[in-house]
Amino acid sequence: MFSITSSKMRSVDANCAYLGLVPLQLMENAGAGIAREILSGFNSGKVLFVAGRGNNGGDVFVAARHLALSDEYDVKVILLGDPSRIRTAESKHNYSLLQYSGIAEIKEISDSKSLEKYPGWNGADIIVDGILGSGIKGAPREPESTAIDMINSSGSYIISVDSPSGYDLDTGEAVKSVRADMTLTFHRMKTGLELPGCERYTGEVKVVPIGVCRDAEEYIGHGDLMNLVHRKQDAHKGNSGRVLVIGGGAYYGAPALAAMAALRTGADIVTVAVPENVSDTVASFSPDLIVVPLTGNMISPANISVLKDLIGSHDVTVIGPGLGRHKDTLDAVAQIIPLCKKAVIDADGLFNLDLPVKSDGSFILTPHSVEFSRLSAIRLPQDLNEKKKIVKQFSKEKDVITVLKGKTDIISDGQSIRFNRTGNAGMTVGGTGDVLTGITGALFTVNNAMDAASCAVFINGAAGDLAFEEKGFGLLATDIIERITDVTSEVF
Repeated sequence: MFSITSSKMRSVDANCAYLGLVPLQLMENAGAGIAREILSGFNSGKVLFVAGRGNNGGDVFVAARHLALSDEYDVKVILLGDPSRIRTAESKHNYSLLQYSGIAEIKEISDSKSLEKYPGWNGADIIVDGILGSGIKGAPREPESTAIDMINSSGSYIISVDSPSGYDLDTGEAVKSVRADMTLTFHRMKTGLELPGCERYTGEVKVVPIGVCRDAEEYIGHGDLMNLVHRKQDAHKGNSGRVLVIGGGAYYGAPALAAMAALRTGADIVTVAVPENVSDTVASFSPDLIVVPLTGNMISPANISVLKDLIGSHDVTVIGPGLGRHKDTLDAVAQIIPLCKKAVIDADGLFNLDLPVKSDGSFILTPHSVEFSRLSAIRLPQDLNEKKKIVKQFSKEKDVITVLKGKTDIISDGQSIRFNRTGNAGMTVGGTGDVLTGITGALFTVNNAMDAASCAVFINGAAGDLAFEEKGFGLLATDIIERITDVTSEVF
């Protein structure tokens, strides 16, 4: 079973909610799993549950309720703080149920001195640590810090929920941490629980299944958008990315659509480099675009020196929209792509593309099935599982991130596979692929390639679904651009 980061786990939780598996049910499953582990490992005993005010505390409340059903266990609960400060609705709900659960004692303790004087520390056979969650950074505050000290000095058997409180579940760093005998982590092993030396904090680690939907992990959802880099309040112009779009010649609308989509997705600066014969037309799409006219009526090797400087001053290059397939253009593209440190390649940029690219750059390709078959010399099967194997192998061999567009999009970096089901039949209209390319370019400026590609297809499809609700089969690519912020505003 592969391990995941704590942020990925939060994405999976959010994707479950997006699919309809509510957080309250996941909390119930987690708490019941904790209780089962105690029941299977101990015949009886005095069990003290120590809960913080976050979701870890909620898991503990559920576990205490389940365990209290057995007369063989004397169950007590400490809440660190006032119930009014419990942070989530699910935790509050489960705390309210404790009074009906036959629990021997429920204590609400907010100050360190009272914690130190609490007599239950030394009498407990088992202490369940649900104080702090995976987001802990730096030294724990009070009263959590004192609670950690009391747990560690108790002499009891210590079980930590998801991760030992105070232990960074990704880096393994710990200013002060519970030293558990056992850690029960949920759904999958976490990367920080496999680090060398971590056992001095974690003890034995067990993975507890909690009924996560498979699609919440395989298919992209709102939870994945949560992990994208967000604009900081003190950001300056350019901090959120500079995108260069190289296109036009044969068609002038395509590069304009890609550029407008990049701006709507949050890129600070978008420059469009197009042949001079269409530059004024592209500039007329929006005063927000910076348009650089290139000599001639098509992209050609004569433009390389200008484009080289532009590529160096931008974070990501988007190449392909509206290029055409003239021999001079294809020769120019072959020279341009190795110059890019990051590039999104689409449409005619994929035609006769030589892979793997002979450079140290990072490349995202966004082909539809015909373009992919031309690139790979493989006729794609209809079966999704067979198709994903081909895309994964292609991405690995060619050292690219591939976005295979279709009814179900397939995204792979050669190691992992993600699927996307947003989008609709109305998006067969021209220009929607250019919109996707622009979204991808904007996200790629400040995010890793796999996250950028995966979230871009979700955003593009979800915006298309919103546009389809309003426009039906009359939707246009520009309608999708206008709905991008409706998708991203919840998380950006």
